[in-house]
Formats: sequence, C-alpha cells, structure tokens
Amino acid sequence: MTSGSLLALRLHAQHPSASRPCAAVTKLRVTAAPEIAPIVRAAAEQLGGVDGAGCGPIAVTAEEPAVTAGKVRTGHADVWISSSSAWLSIASVDNAIYAAQGPPVARSPIVLAMPKALAESLWGTKQPTWAEILAKVTTQQLPTVNMPDPLHSTVGLLSVLAVRAAMARTTADPGIAQLRALTLRSRIANPSADTDALLTQVAGMSDAVQAAKAVGVFPVTEQQLTTYQDAARRVPLAGMYPPDGIAEADYPFATANDLATDPDRQSLADRLNHELRSTDIIRALADAGFRPATPATLHAGLPVTYPTPLSLTTDANQLLAAALQWSQYRKLSFQVLILIDASGSMNDTVVDRSGHPTTKAALLRESGVNAAQLFSDDTSLGLWYFGTTAAASPPYVEAVPIGPLTEKVRGVSRRDLLAQQISTYKPVDQGGTPLYQTILDGTEAMRAGAKPDVVSLVIVLTDGRDQDSRFVMDRQVFLNRLRSEQDSTNPVPVFGIGFGADADMATLRDIARETGGQATAATTPTDLAGAIAQVFLATHEPAR
Repeated sequence: MTSGSLLALRLHAQHPSASRPCAAVTKLRVTAAPEIAPIVRAAAEQLGGVDGAGCGPIAVTAEEPAVTAGKVRTGHADVWISSSSAWLSIASVDNAIYAAQGPPVARSPIVLAMPKALAESLWGTKQPTWAEILAKVTTQQLPTVNMPDPLHSTVGLLSVLAVRAAMARTTADPGIAQLRALTLRSRIANPSADTDALLTQVAGMSDAVQAAKAVGVFPVTEQQLTTYQDAARRVPLAGMYPPDGIAEADYPFATANDLATDPDRQSLADRLNHELRSTDIIRALADAGFRPATPATLHAGLPVTYPTPLSLTTDANQLLAAALQWSQYRKLSFQVLILIDASGSMNDTVVDRSGHPTTKAALLRESGVNAAQLFSDDTSLGLWYFGTTAAASPPYVEAVPIGPLTEKVRGVSRRDLLAQQISTYKPVDQGGTPLYQTILDGTEAMRAGAKPDVVSLVIVLTDGRDQDSRFVMDRQVFLNRLRSEQDSTNPVPVFGIGFGADADMATLRDIARETGGQATAATTPTDLAGAIAQVFLATHEPAR
C-alpha cells in the first residue's frame, strides 16, 4: 500500500471521541477548524501512530474557530489551526495568545455560490462585483441573498469584511460607503445562514429555478463549493469571485505562547508543522479542495489565479466592530417620517471631501439618495420639507405622503418618488426654520398612524435652529409640549442630525432624551453621510 493510499484510509477512519482515555499519552493538544481537522489528524497520526484505544501523542480536536476564540483564556490548546488569521487577532484582544508559525497550511478564497443558470442569466460569463450584487438586490433582479453570522462563522466574518472593502471602492466618502454596505445588510434574507445547510438544501433539489428562489446567492469557501461540485449534483452551482472584494480563508499554524516553555512539546509541534507541508498532506489538501501552501498542487477545475485577496487588519477592535455592527442589526418593520430642513442656509457653499466647492443641499442630495435604499420593502415612509418663504407659509410641505414603499404614488413606487424628491431637493432662499412646530406635527402624525408590531419614528435633519418664522416658540415650551404629548404605550422616538456648526445640537439632544431617540452631529460637510449611517444604525440597535 502506498503512503498516499494509507493516508486516504486514515482520513476516512473513525476517530476516538474526546471522552476516550487519551490524556495519559497525549503530549500535544491541537484544535483545528472542522473542515481541515481530518487532514490535520492524519498528519498527526503519521508522526506517532495510535495505540489500542485510538490515542496518540498528538490529540486533534475539531472545533469552530469562533468557539475556540471565545474560550482561549479559560484553557487553550497548544496549537490552533483556525480557518482565518482574523480569529487569532480576535482571540488576542488584550495581548497575543497565539502566534502563526510560517506560512498558512492552506488557503481557500470566499466565493459567491449561486445556481449556475441564475449566474449566467444575470452576468453571463462575467464575475460580478459586490457592488453589482447590491444593485441587483435593490432592483429585485436577484431573488435572495443569504449570509452566515460573522460572530460565529469564518465565511460570515470574511464576507462582511469583503463587502465593506468593496463599498469603500465605490466612493471617496466613507459615510456613503457605510450606507451602501448597510443597504446590502438590510436585504439579507437569512443573516444567520448555515452554508453547509444551504449546500445540502440545494443538493436535494432538481430544479434550478426553484433553487434560485430558495437560496439565491450565498458566500462559501471555495473548498466547500468544490466538495459540492465533485458530487455532480442535479443543480450545478457556479462559484463567483467578486473582483472588488475577495477575502481568503487562510489556515495558520499557530502555537500558544506558553508552548516554548516545554521543549518536548515545542519539538512535537514543529514536527507536526513540518508534516503538514509534506507531499502526502499537500496532495490530501488539494484532493479535498483546499489550496495548499505549495501553489503548484491544485484541485482539478479550480482557477489558477483569482483577484488579489484583501489584506485583513490585525486590529481586533476593528474586526469585532465590523462583525458586531452586521450581526446585531435588527430587521424591523418601520414607518418613518423624514423631516428635512429646506431653509435658505442649506444653500450655503461648503467644501466637499475632494476639496471642491459645493453646497450643503448638494451633499444632502447625494447622501440622501444612498440612504433611501436602506429601507426594506415593508417600510412605510414619508418625507416633509420644512422652511417658510412668506409670513403666511405653512411650517412644512409634504413631499412624499406616508405609506408603503412599494405602493404606487403619482405613477411610480413610493421608493422611487422618495429618490426623485431627494435628488431634486432645493432649499428656499431666505426661508425661515420652523423646526419645533414641524417636529410636534410630525410626531403627532406618526402617533395617529401607529400600527401594532411596527416601529414608528421621526428622522429630522437641520443645519440651524428654530427661528425666522411665525411658528417660533420658546424652547422650554416646545420641550414641555413634546414631553406631555409622548405616549409611553406608543412612543415615537426622534433621531436628529445636526448638519454644520450652526445646528442647535443642545436642543436636538434634549429632543432625543425626551423621546428615546438619538442626536448625531455632522459638524463638517463631509460627515453628513456618516451621520445618516449612524442614525440608521441607532434605529436598528437591539432593544436594551
């Protein structure tokens, strides 16, 4: 029997459970991602064999990296082969516990899986970008997008980082990039999808159209997809490599810092690391669909090259912030009233992020069009502009009546009407700012139209303060009215964005405190899109 055949037998052998009495002979404890654990275990057995109880000097435990990362401080393995070096950073938090030794054992890029027929109908032979995926989702040409939870899945974590990087390439404004990433998040059908379960679901189907509706597009590792394709399923899946954001699952061989204090165990770890680079193991990795450390060895059918993978940050706080923001986003049913300041000061000239002169209104138009895509189809939404042009003018003008986004208004969907109104937004010259009266009227309108299990809220954007109109009222009188009109059984939180140095942030903060909303400052013109993103996130925060 050749060494390769012997290795194959070992890879498919049954291994002892953790409850077997192996502690007495175990010298090195290894934890590996489940998909690569059988190969790591085979390499370990090559070094020491097993005794009659199935035990050897190297014990290999298969465990999801997110689980391992969460318990490294209560007891950690000597060697950790996770599916991404990002988990090493996340596990360290305060100080490093594991350090990678040499290049990764294997690699597997994150690809977008979808029924081949769907991919060909949407893009032909082209590789779609994440930005194009977003465009197809927002126009409902792509039926479904599913993604795993980034706090529990390597595929989910790396996909979120890829989406953020891809959207950052679409604009120089990080706030707008964030809005676009959140738009995709708002359209995810199942944000806690299990990729193995999705692949199993498609494997049991025979109709590509049905599969496209059921699972649509979802990220997987190339290795997972290759395993699916090798089985010649009735619904073939295509693997797409988004050129604007490829993340790669690497499999670092990482040793615990305290391992160096035991020369015997350190030596055994070094031998295992070397064995994982051996010819037999490299062949086994390739056969299983991984990309081994030796690039010349490749599973049949895999592309030799693909877009350059992202360079992942080693900052644990940044990684966790990205994962938490995505994971904790709540998909709720909303009815939202947007109040936008249309007074003359919004025509003031400012400088944009690239250094070119523009106006506050122009920046609002750009940010607002992106923000309009954030709301899901089951949202009811309305838009008022407030600003008075004459003594007898009303405090606000209803630009978009409140109602479902998918409902037709003036011959177009309310979503399209909202985008049209924002894209043509033009403040009135020398207009007054009836801020207080508009907020009172807006919260009353939302209370009157409240629906069970639907979150009602008001979003107000202003660059000034309540002044220069017949509706001007004393600040404390306004706050007292706002407080007295609130209904604890039917709250309407107000989320305020103060745009520019003259915005009355003190009052916006008081409004937020009285109503349970939030006030966000966009003190410079280039902060506006980021402020809108912050307000949108605040409305979706988990209830405390």
